[in-house]
Amino acid sequence: KKLKAEILQLEKETADIAHPFYLGEKCQILQDMNSHLEAVLKEKRALRKRLIEPRCQDTLPIEVTFHKYLVELLTEAVTFTGNLESHLQTVRSIPQIPNIIKNMDIALTKIELLAMELEELTEQILKWRELQKE
Repeated sequence: KKLKAEILQLEKETADIAHPFYLGEKCQILQDMNSHLEAVLKEKRALRKRLIEPRCQDTLPIEVTFHKYLVELLTEAVTFTGNLESHLQTVRSIPQIPNIIKNMDIALTKIELLAMELEELTEQILKWRELQKE
């Protein structure tokens, strides 16, 4: 009898979770998410394939009037790719900035304390020198 009561209580508690309506709804959501992820993977594969393939098989003819601009563009591209890693490193470190600032505040407080102690010691040394002169 106690077991039946526990089973009924469990059924009551899980009725909304195990109800076919809710299960069907959750199943539909999961299927939608699955199809979305499959589409993302297809797009990623297609993009990767497009990036790997050369855009053209032969060199493109460039008018002489644009050669100067092409040289400037290539210079900028080389500079950009050279600095890209450092810029990415900077962007990656942004979440750590609050921690770094906190550590700097602590270090600044310690330096201020040490400076006050140094001033006190300097005053004591000067007083001691005056006493030694007398």
